[in-house]
Amino acid sequence: MADIGTYLKKHTEALVKDVGIEAACKITGKSKATLGRYYSDNAEHADRFIPVDAVARLEGASSYPHVTSALADLKNITLSYNGKNADSEARSGGVNSDVIALSRRFAQLMSEYQDAIEDGVISVNEAKRLLRETVLLQQVLLDMKLHLEEGSV
Repeated sequence: MADIGTYLKKHTEALVKDVGIEAACKITGKSKATLGRYYSDNAEHADRFIPVDAVARLEGASSYPHVTSALADLKNITLSYNGKNADSEARSGGVNSDVIALSRRFAQLMSEYQDAIEDGVISVNEAKRLLRETVLLQQVLLDMKLHLEEGSV
């Protein structure tokens, strides 16, 4: 368990430094000392970890989801990161525009599949294109899910 703690603390430090310590303090409402304790490797701070809500706020301002990625790694989960912030244009529009985007993405996926299966064998490059389209379709579904959750709150 100590290895997991060290691993998470290193990623917490990377997250805070990515955002900047001053900005991290403003975003989380925590002091420099408190944030430092969250990633300190001193024995007295071994059981202190950054709260999940603080991680969510910091990762919203960071260039990469450091802690989320670390947690996924610990469970052998593969994440797909497109570099877009949750508040970016990826979530503009609403459910109606999501349905249209979903339809377009699915049509593109089916087109790629048709091209790939034409000769009866899906090559490595064709599989990569299908995977890319699948990930893009997944992103549209995620955007749609978020819009629906926003509307139901």
